[in-house]
Amino acid sequence: MQTVAFVLLIIVSIALIAVVLLQSGRSAGLSGAISGGAEQLIGKQKARGIDAVLSRMTVILAVLFFLLTILVAYFL
Repeated sequence: MQTVAFVLLIIVSIALIAVVLLQSGRSAGLSGAISGGAEQLIGKQKARGIDAVLSRMTVILAVLFFLLTILVAYFL
């Protein structure tokens, strides 16, 4: 159980880092660099939808991260 929790914690941590880096910030961040050209072709509405999905994923992954951290600390 402890090994499974450690592996899940590492996977969730890497996914959380990736999702945070993909979000657009004040200076458009990494997502602006990747999809900057596509926004001109597809439109701004698509980018807002992607940002909303990334925001929800960040919240979900953060909650999973804290729950797994508490679980690992409990079994340690």
